[in-house]
Amino acid sequence: MHFDPYMVLGSAVVGLLVGMTGAGGGALMTPMLILLFGVKAPAAISSDLAAAVVMRPLGAAVHMRAGTVSYRLAGWLTLGSVPLALAGAYLLRLLRSNPAAPAHVEQALGAALLAGAAAMVIRAVLDARTASDRTAMLPDLAVRPWPTLAIGMTGGLIVGLTSVGSGSLMIVLLLFLYPMISAARLVGTDLTQAVPLTLAAAAGALVFGHVDFGVTISLVLGSVPAVIIGSLLSARAPEKLIRPVITLVIFGSGLKYVGVGTTALGWMLGIILLAGTAGWLAVTARRRRAVRAAPWADPGGQARPDRPG
Repeated sequence: MHFDPYMVLGSAVVGLLVGMTGAGGGALMTPMLILLFGVKAPAAISSDLAAAVVMRPLGAAVHMRAGTVSYRLAGWLTLGSVPLALAGAYLLRLLRSNPAAPAHVEQALGAALLAGAAAMVIRAVLDARTASDRTAMLPDLAVRPWPTLAIGMTGGLIVGLTSVGSGSLMIVLLLFLYPMISAARLVGTDLTQAVPLTLAAAAGALVFGHVDFGVTISLVLGSVPAVIIGSLLSARAPEKLIRPVITLVIFGSGLKYVGVGTTALGWMLGIILLAGTAGWLAVTARRRRAVRAAPWADPGGQARPDRPG
């Protein structure tokens, strides 16, 4: 049985991201186990899925308690994802004669995620210009059953074929199908629908895969407390904070799927994070200077009627 305290620390970082964004778990956890800790690929995939059975329900429970879950939306996603996850696992068994098939699926998924991340940035810029408010209340959310079912089927099939990728892909597709839903509610709903999907995938891993229980215990010890903290943050953090984090995680997942190495990926994400932070500080400073220059203006830049203007 293999136990590594550094693996606990690494899984805590991934768990925090999963709790905050609902995405990135498979794209980050499994490569971390393989590339940094030398775990064989079958054991890494199976152990990751087994740990997720414990991790994701706890994250979902936090969002359920906070009221940031659309159960009808999660139900339609689950209805599509669980059967297709099993079908994907069977299809993967048929494709064993072509070992490159799962890799091709992951590369296509990576390209789709990168395009999705770029589209999310464009949408954020447009929303900033139009002051669009993405705070739809859950009772007012008009669920579109058939497109939602199709998203669930797509995510489930990807899980069955590659054991990773459903969270990032579903988040991207749901963001565009339901553009007015808040990020917290979107993350809560995605984590909730991932519970039965992960159970189905993990059951297949236990039957057909090889679970290293020492690795699984290390992942649980690190990821479970972190996913709870991340879920608490996403359920309460401002929208303007959560959406950039989601975009960054999806972008990193896409880069990983298309074959970017771990070291290069770390440098790229670090540079993007530093550049984004610098840009945010510059914009904030400029807005503060503008407010000081126009003391009688409200935050929207309009003269207040009770002040000289």
